[in-house]
Amino acid sequence: METKLTPPPTRDQILALSCTNVGVGPGGTTAMLARVAVVDYKGEVVLDTFVAPTMEVSDYRTTTTGIEPSHLLSPEIPSFDRVQQHVADLIKGKIIVGHSLWHDLSVLGIAHPAVATRDVALYQPFKNALRSPNQVVGLQTLMWHLMRRRCQDGHLHPVENSRAALDLYRTVAPQWEGEVSVGNWPCSLPPSSFSRCYL
Repeated sequence: METKLTPPPTRDQILALSCTNVGVGPGGTTAMLARVAVVDYKGEVVLDTFVAPTMEVSDYRTTTTGIEPSHLLSPEIPSFDRVQQHVADLIKGKIIVGHSLWHDLSVLGIAHPAVATRDVALYQPFKNALRSPNQVVGLQTLMWHLMRRRCQDGHLHPVENSRAALDLYRTVAPQWEGEVSVGNWPCSLPPSSFSRCYL
């Protein structure tokens, strides 16, 4: 019996996504969306916006995020609901590329079809190349070891992170999509506690 091939996605079907979070609740340990970026296959910015907080921020995580209170408290900053709807509209029917996408989808409160995600944190050949088959490898580590490029040297920046994930994906896109086209899934599964983030 002949295997039915699924055609690979076209470039305009692919977007990369990354979020930056601040902390809420006791000790600021719960993540809340503060900034989100979406770039297209060429790395051009489709969306890059701060997000108005829905709760009181207890930790801006400024040393890693670069986010100060003034970034989120301006009256021009769009509401979470508005940004959530905008991102949901942008990624609907698209393949989304990113690193640890379950974190991004979780803070956005958006579920996306698992088969329409390309998560470089879960791509098994990357993990095997770094001899970490059962661990999630950080984006900074992946970029340095696989592309000899630095990222996240200063503050976390969602545009830089989404472009970095996209660059990693593009280096292996033919192989990755080749596996998917014949019904193989070349990635490990995201943490089960985030299953609500996937359709």
